[in-house]
Amino acid sequence: MSAARPAEDEQPVQAYDVVVVGAGFAGMYMLHRLRGLGLSARVFEQGSGVGGTWYWNRYPGARCDIESMQYSYSFSDDLQQEWDWSERYAPQPEILAYANHVADRFDLRSDIQFDTRVERAEFDERANTWQVATSDGKAVTAKFVVLATGCLSNARMPDIEGLDRFKGKVYHTGEWPHEPIDFSGQRVAVIGTGSSAIQAVPVIAEQAKRLTVFQRTANFSVPAQNGPLSAERRDWFRKNYPDVRRFAREVSRNGIYTTQPDRSALDDGDNERRARYESGWQHGGVVFMAVYNDVLLNKAANDTAADFVRGKIAEIVKDPAKAKLLQPDSHPIGTKRICVDTGYFATFNLPNVELVDIRDNPIEAITENAVRVAGKDYEADALVLATGFDAMTGSVAKIDIVGRERQTLNGKWAEGPRTYLGLMTAGFPNLFIITGPGSPSVLSNMIVSIEQHVDWIADCLVHMRNKGLATIEATKQAEDKWVEHVNEVAHNTLYPQANSWYMGANIPGKPRIFMPYIGGVPVYRQKCDEVAANGYEGFAMAAAAQRQTAAAS
Repeated sequence: MSAARPAEDEQPVQAYDVVVVGAGFAGMYMLHRLRGLGLSARVFEQGSGVGGTWYWNRYPGARCDIESMQYSYSFSDDLQQEWDWSERYAPQPEILAYANHVADRFDLRSDIQFDTRVERAEFDERANTWQVATSDGKAVTAKFVVLATGCLSNARMPDIEGLDRFKGKVYHTGEWPHEPIDFSGQRVAVIGTGSSAIQAVPVIAEQAKRLTVFQRTANFSVPAQNGPLSAERRDWFRKNYPDVRRFAREVSRNGIYTTQPDRSALDDGDNERRARYESGWQHGGVVFMAVYNDVLLNKAANDTAADFVRGKIAEIVKDPAKAKLLQPDSHPIGTKRICVDTGYFATFNLPNVELVDIRDNPIEAITENAVRVAGKDYEADALVLATGFDAMTGSVAKIDIVGRERQTLNGKWAEGPRTYLGLMTAGFPNLFIITGPGSPSVLSNMIVSIEQHVDWIADCLVHMRNKGLATIEATKQAEDKWVEHVNEVAHNTLYPQANSWYMGANIPGKPRIFMPYIGGVPVYRQKCDEVAANGYEGFAMAAAAQRQTAAAS
């Protein structure tokens, strides 16, 4: 049967080799690689600019918790050498400026359609193509779809009685306005004490007449020890980038260049152990968790690190009652992503800052001008919701994705996400995921993991083109084995002991399953390389004329 001709006033459906969803660091690099392969590609981005997480997260104090010289692309040495980071930990505006520089330098914008959401993607089994519908009412087709939707880009709005009645301004840290916000003279209420709040609170406290922080769960945080990036430090990285990048990919579990621990926390006596923790504290950053090699494996070892940080909080916070509330006691240190701060705990020494514990007495309601807890109204002119994200899967779940036999991805993942290597999910051919659940993802330096995934996908597409193959998808057997492995590895650690967003625990009704792969960046990379070397073991691949049946086995 011949295809129906479009009506005179209709435009023919545009066809691409690849549609990429999202123009953050993953989507931009994927587009760059696809162009290099001579493939036609279109990127759809719901924001008005590139940057992904760093486009949306503009809250006061927002900055990366990976050092600037490492939180950057490695695919272009010219890019590495030419960009000047100003601080050890780059603030959000500088990271966004870097993303825009990359988009301009590699002329990426011409293939990116901004202010456009992908609403639906449905696989056509007869044509082996994806039908992609967008928020502008148009549709395109693509042989492949790559989800570069980000792990922390779907802001979670809390379900609090009366929130819609509040007469003042309401801000979410994940959807911050683009124009500057001045809290001078205002009474500000911050709800939440996760990473974004820990970064925002010290900055807001400098402006606000009164700042009230509502804390359900105290979080561990270590100082960034941030400061200007010296020319010497910058030059050292530039000269040593080949070794730094190789180490991050092949040696470091989390993709960060740092000293690797060679001993247990229990191997040292109290004085030596405290000296090592003190050195890590003074160095600053997430590498504090790498002082010893068993802090996330052994509860007794973990307790030594947790006790050290709790002791530091007691030293910093002058009011013993506040210090007690700020000392985490509900989870082992590091089993929620360790926070990195600049003056967070010291902020609670300021006379205009109040801490309200809502663990035992949750927020009852939001009134027109206050937050009510245990019958008491805390008046506020502005609310800052630092309530996090529907992490790992939330951005994917917003898209109506339909695979073989009209199975929806949301339906398949209703009991928790299932993937093979975090790259594909059975029943959804030619649909790739970058840093998806089942990959190191948020447990690693994200750009290291992004580049590895993009390169693997690009190599896979070359292999398929050279072999005349039309479809690839994970087999159910390989997927089941990988999900089992991911959970087995996770439960050999302390991570599942925390009600964290790693487990989806911050979203009511979301299944509790440990989503990222904790086996480490090098182990994961080696596994992916072995899969490809063995003819893409665990994936079913077929030419256009072949009936795809292996994926259902």
